[in-house]
Amino acid sequence: MLNTHAGRGKDWAVFRRRLWRNRWMYMMVIPVMIYFLLLRYVPMWFLRISLYDYKLLKGFDGSKYVGLKWYAKMFGNKNLLPYIFNTMRLNIWALVVLFPAPVIFAILLNELQSDRFKKTVQTVSYLPHFISTVVLVSMIRIFISPSLGTLAYLTKSMGGTPVDYLNDPNYFVTINVISGVWQTIGWDAVIYIAALSGIDQGLYEAARIDGANRFQQIIHVTLPGLAGTFITLLILQMGKMMSVRFDKVYLLQTNLNLSASEMLSTWVYKLGMEERNYSYGTAVGLFNSVLNVALVFIANTISRRVSDTSLF
Repeated sequence: MLNTHAGRGKDWAVFRRRLWRNRWMYMMVIPVMIYFLLLRYVPMWFLRISLYDYKLLKGFDGSKYVGLKWYAKMFGNKNLLPYIFNTMRLNIWALVVLFPAPVIFAILLNELQSDRFKKTVQTVSYLPHFISTVVLVSMIRIFISPSLGTLAYLTKSMGGTPVDYLNDPNYFVTINVISGVWQTIGWDAVIYIAALSGIDQGLYEAARIDGANRFQQIIHVTLPGLAGTFITLLILQMGKMMSVRFDKVYLLQTNLNLSASEMLSTWVYKLGMEERNYSYGTAVGLFNSVLNVALVFIANTISRRVSDTSLF
């Protein structure tokens, strides 16, 4: 019994020493913990709004409890499936195009011999990430404007007729994906560039001794070295398949492209903020979150069975 207490006392003393030695690192974590506590976990308590006919000024005590009324209304809404389809279509295309693009970009940068040119390209590619969404959408609208846009001018100069791309639902996903590549490819490549720097250079030397050219080195050394990072980020990305950049999609919406641009996230915003139906909007938002969690579990299970990489 004495030995047990002595062992616990020794472990506690070691813990306190480590805590004090790394105190500045732990202090850096405190703001992050406060952020998640206040903006991620505390709001979960208010998800029960979806079970009430919630009135903002009356609170829970003054609002009528309606059970699953809003969920029944949501599943009975004829627009639910089109909104899910629009959300999935945009995210699938983003997954196909936007997700591999930073990997390819990082590999190309890694193959550059001139460090000065490499740093210049990296800096230029980072810059669009810092452009606000409002400014980005304004740039898109100006560029593809059928009357004053640069694209319309080029089309006219080649004898063609300008197209009103933004108001055509068929081009909505294309506009989002192409502009997304331009805005995010440089910033998203940072994590892959960091992963590339961690690959053992001896593997490249061994590959060169075996007669591998640059392309073969990428296939047999670089890509396997990035596989773990790529799969982990892919699983996390799968958890966002039912979510979109709400601000960008909402700002690009017009009355003519709603058939392609109305998605779950924009629907939640309109229900909650424009129609003031907080209960209905919360029910739809919670349904969206449940779908995202389910996709994470599915992607993680597949990854664990196919490869050795998984989140849990």
